[in-house]
Amino acid sequence: MSRELFGTDGVRGTANTYPMTADMALKLGAAAGRYFRTDGQNRHRVVIGKDTRLSGYMLENALTAGLTSTGMNVLLLGPVPTPAVGLLTHSLRADLGIMISASHNPFEDNGIKLFGPDGFKLSDAAEEAIEALAMGEIDPAQPQNIGRAKRIDDGLGRYVEYAKTTFPAPGRLSGLKVVIDCANGAAYRAAPEALWELGAEVIPIGVEPNGRNINKGCGSTDVAAAARAVVENGADVGICLDGDADRVMILDETGKVADGDQIMALFASRWADDGRLRAGTLVATVMSNLGLERYLGGRGLTLHRTQVGDRYVVEAMRAGGFNLGGEQSGHIVMTDYATTGDGLIAGLQFLAEMVRQERPASALATSFERVPQLLKNVRYAAGADPLSAAAVIAAISEAEDALDGTGRLLIRKSGTEPLIRVMAECEDEGLLAATVAGVVAAVEGAAA
Repeated sequence: MSRELFGTDGVRGTANTYPMTADMALKLGAAAGRYFRTDGQNRHRVVIGKDTRLSGYMLENALTAGLTSTGMNVLLLGPVPTPAVGLLTHSLRADLGIMISASHNPFEDNGIKLFGPDGFKLSDAAEEAIEALAMGEIDPAQPQNIGRAKRIDDGLGRYVEYAKTTFPAPGRLSGLKVVIDCANGAAYRAAPEALWELGAEVIPIGVEPNGRNINKGCGSTDVAAAARAVVENGADVGICLDGDADRVMILDETGKVADGDQIMALFASRWADDGRLRAGTLVATVMSNLGLERYLGGRGLTLHRTQVGDRYVVEAMRAGGFNLGGEQSGHIVMTDYATTGDGLIAGLQFLAEMVRQERPASALATSFERVPQLLKNVRYAAGADPLSAAAVIAAISEAEDALDGTGRLLIRKSGTEPLIRVMAECEDEGLLAATVAGVVAAVEGAAA
C-alpha cells in the first residue's frame, strides 16, 4: 500500500499541521494500541519519550489518550534521547516504544517514531498496518479495560547508567576537558551527567531548552558555537549531539569537525584490529563519501551501502549480521550497544580511543581524505514530481556522462521534507560544481 503518513523515520511534519496534529496523534496512538493489543488483556504497555519541543506536550497527551483508549498502559519518560526509548522499550518489557521528536529539524516541526518490543524501529510492514488502522474506524476498549498512564522517574537514570557501562574500564575520563553541545534537546541532562560521572571536566552548551530553541545555533547541524567553546576553553574534544541525541559530530582540539564517515572509519579500523567487526563490513548509506569506501577497501574491509535513512542501515545490519553502521550525518549504529544511532555512546567510544591511544582528538578525527562532495537541496511544491520532467531526466543523464569514471551522482527525494537532494562527488571540483549546477537548474525549472 502507499504510505501517506510514515516516511523514512516515522511520521513527521510541522506541528499543528497535518499529519502532525493532536487529532492524528490520537488516531496513531489508538491504531498502534489496537495493533499491539490483540488479546484483550490489560498487561500491555508502551513507553513514550520526547525531546524538548513545545509541541511535545500536545502530542504526548494525544498519543496517551489514543493508546489508553485501546487498553494500553502508558509509561511516560519525559525528555530522553531517542536511543533511551529503544533501550527502555526492551528492558521494561513494553510492546511498543514511541519517541516524539523531529530530530535535527527546527522546533516548529515534530515527529513520531515507533519502536517494537525488541527496541528496534518498526518495520515498513508494521508501520503500514498501523497507518491503515489509523485511517479507518478503531474499536475502543471496553470501559473496564481502558489503560492507565503514569510517569517513570528513573528512565533517564537507567539510560545514563547504561551508557556509562559502554565506556571500557579502567579508562576513565579524568584529565580530559570535554565540550558537550546538547542542541537544547533531549540529552541536555543525560549527556553532561554521564561525562561528569566518568571523570571528565565538562563544559556544557545547548543545555537550556525553552521549547523553541532546539537545534537553533547549536548541535550537530550547527557546530560553530561548540567549536568556539573548544578553542576558548582549551578543551581536548567537542561532542555535538542533535535534538534527539541519535546523531553526533566530533570536534578536535582545534575545532575541526569529524563527521559520521570519519567516526565510522575510526571505529571500523579499530574493531577490525580487535576482531570485533563482523564479516569485516561497515554498513553506510549511498551518501557516505567515496573516500570512506576507498579507505576501507585499502584495509581489506567492505562498505555495504543502503538507501538513506538509519532505519535502512539497521535493517541491513540485522539481515547481514553486521554490528557497525551509520550515516555521514552522524548516526552511528553499534548494535553491540544500542538498537539505533546513539550520539552519546558514539562520543564515549571516541573518547575511549583517545584514552587508549593517548593521542589527541586531531590524530584520530581524520582517517581518510574526503573526495570533494557537493550537496544541493531544491524545494518543490507538494504533489509535484520534478524528477519525472524530461528536462531533469536529460540533465541527470548529461551529468552522469560527464562524471563517468571520475566520480558519482546521486539524486533522491528527501524522506522527511519536500526536497530533491542533488549530490555529486568528483576529484575535479570545477567539474563537480558544473554538473551539480546543471542538475539543480533543471530541477528548479521543473519545480517552479
